[in-house]
Amino acid sequence: MGGFSFENYQRNKFLTAKGYPVPKATATGTTIVGCRFEGGVVIAADTRATSGDIVADKNCEKLHRMSPTIWCAGAGTAADCEFVTQLISSTLELHSMSTGRKPRVVTCLTLLKQHLFKYQGHVGAYLIVAGVDPTGPKLFSIHAHGSTDVGYYLSLGSGSMAAMATLESKWHNKITKDEAMALCAEAIEAGIWNDLGSGSNVDMCVMEVDKPAVLYRNYRTPNERAIKENSYKFARGTTRYLSEKIKIATKPIAYDIFEETVVKDDNKMEVDS
Repeated sequence: MGGFSFENYQRNKFLTAKGYPVPKATATGTTIVGCRFEGGVVIAADTRATSGDIVADKNCEKLHRMSPTIWCAGAGTAADCEFVTQLISSTLELHSMSTGRKPRVVTCLTLLKQHLFKYQGHVGAYLIVAGVDPTGPKLFSIHAHGSTDVGYYLSLGSGSMAAMATLESKWHNKITKDEAMALCAEAIEAGIWNDLGSGSNVDMCVMEVDKPAVLYRNYRTPNERAIKENSYKFARGTTRYLSEKIKIATKPIAYDIFEETVVKDDNKMEVDS
């Protein structure tokens, strides 16, 4: 199998040597968070996918299933997050079948960080990995270049500062499941309201010991579109114009190229050809 292609790096180096500006990387926006509670863990994400200053998808799913009890939230390049998690999810399942035991969260963490480290940050996947296994609930974060963090609450993405402010102000070590769900939803909403790259709805996944993971798709919808007070559809002919020029051109094989000009006025119409 072929490895990661560095053709774009070589292209950018060539352009720089010729005096051309280096193409700018596309900025991505997301808010993802994770929070541990007694007996489980919660992860949440917004649902806005951006392409530059364009909202490409208003209801993108950023929570990825790694195993029945391990899920992952992704920030960064959407395609990288999608395919990296699919690849490691398959590897994790094969490892589980080979060893004959349920997959561990730390195993998933190790596979992801080793894969990302190989590409030195060129694969733009920033992940929060959470789940429960025989050792209890676990919560980790992984950056694109392979570094990892562990904590009771974590946030990543362009809206992570607003989300972290909410988490730090309200998390406590005796937090319950319902409180953790409400806190994660509030942290994501903080990212939605304070970061242009984050928006739309709140997705959430709850993993508890000895229980199947539960995905809450569109757990909250703070950005619902309001009903417009007026209609913005205008009837044909609403906007007046003085002249119209229609140019029809084809390849000069069997037909002649001609031009037709129509001049419109209130009282007369003339056609010149």
